Amino acid sequence: MSFTPQFFTTAESLVDSLDKKVLVILRDGRKVIGVLRSYDQFANLVLQDSLERIYVGDAYGDIERGVFIIRGENVVLLGEIDGNMEDTLPLRQLSVQEILQRLREEAEEKARKDKLRFQLLRKQGFSVDFADNDLY
Repeated sequence: MSFTPQFFTTAESLVDSLDKKVLVILRDGRKVIGVLRSYDQFANLVLQDSLERIYVGDAYGDIERGVFIIRGENVVLLGEIDGNMEDTLPLRQLSVQEILQRLREEAEEKARKDKLRFQLLRKQGFSVDFADNDLY
């Protein structure tokens, strides 16, 4: 009698990740790191000692969140973190204030570039004001 391995594509496959440090990427783009303590059939998750990690360029900052409950429909990706590899990443850790300031500066720069791009498109005859000129 031979044994055929079972591969699970449901929340049951999370059993091997219990009590391990995981990274969860949420639908809104946030990244949460914590110890997976519990889950259910809908992939609702409970993370302990969690933190929200914000990346800007070659730097990151962590905001402590404590116990974090995540509704399963908001999970895009979940993966275990290798503690040895985490320490070798070529990223600098910044304070929360520094990383939030960099995030604001990055958003302002993106808004400035978008404004210039929209002006160029408007000069070429394209409509970029979708709210007022959307013909659907």
